[in-house]
Amino acid sequence: MAVGTLTVVPVRVSRVDRTVAAWAMTAAPLVGVLLAAVGALVLAGALLVGLSPLLAAALAVGALALLTRGLHLDGLADVADGLGGGADSGRALEIMKRSDIGPFGVVTLVFAVLVQVAALAALAERGIAEAALGLAAALLSGRLAITWACTRAVGAARPDGLGAFVARTVPYPAAAAVTCAVLLVGLWDRGWPVAVGAGLVAAGALLLRLRRRLGGMTGDVLGALAETAASVALVVAAAL
Repeated sequence: MAVGTLTVVPVRVSRVDRTVAAWAMTAAPLVGVLLAAVGALVLAGALLVGLSPLLAAALAVGALALLTRGLHLDGLADVADGLGGGADSGRALEIMKRSDIGPFGVVTLVFAVLVQVAALAALAERGIAEAALGLAAALLSGRLAITWACTRAVGAARPDGLGAFVARTVPYPAAAAVTCAVLLVGLWDRGWPVAVGAGLVAAGALLLRLRRRLGGMTGDVLGALAETAASVALVVAAAL
């Protein structure tokens, strides 16, 4: 369920219920490992054939968007549209549910992609290993944000949809355990916990804002959190 929900990879799921949802959302960072591996391969391949770090970074970010169906980016744009007009929670949720993207969503989407490409390009200028590590920190931080958004701290903003299905399914000990595991993976690099932590803090601040504004979370909110955490983690990794 984690792979089928968070990526475009075709999988066969024989059972879907809230127990499975709890395991899937807890395992979301493992999907981040898969995404990081693919993104790093695209980036490395582009650099090895002589492309510039900027173009290689753009290809890697594009490949990740394809691999995730663009759902997280779409969620970020929808949340921006919902919040941008200053509408009340009901109206904001209605705007977010539409299939089109408004001006707030377009600007936010372009800004996020530019930031990710520029930060990854800055890392790529230092070498493939540096870029791969920064990309992994960003993608795992983004998926950890999804895990924490599915704990009991946040309910669903509407009674249907992905948000309602996965809301409050992840126990706090499980979220804490997988967070420790992610931090330990790159503990040998001093910048790893800082980048991962910065992404989580940014996503947490956004989640608190959205909980107050919308009354809970939705599938779009999960996407927005993932992209926010990844963008901030990449910027911090590039700065370090």
